[in-house]
Amino acid sequence: MKEANKRRIREKVGVVTSDKMQKTIVVSVGRVTQHPVFNKVIRKFSKFKAHDEKNEAKVGDKVRIRETRPLSRDKCWRLVEILVKQK
Repeated sequence: MKEANKRRIREKVGVVTSDKMQKTIVVSVGRVTQHPVFNKVIRKFSKFKAHDEKNEAKVGDKVRIRETRPLSRDKCWRLVEILVKQK
């Protein structure tokens, strides 16, 4: 009996930091961790390149991205929706 692929689709929410490329945005996703020695709360950020087919996201927009198959050397995320539009 074949079992269906139960891979969890990963989604992240972040802020667009660059939209200078064609059909590609750079999204900065933040997380909060605690320093292992000093127990101070630290904010860390990761940057992901995401596919934006219609070039609709602009710098400062809060967006949701979803993991997908590799689209280029370092782009394996795509834009799902724009949550908050920057003025």
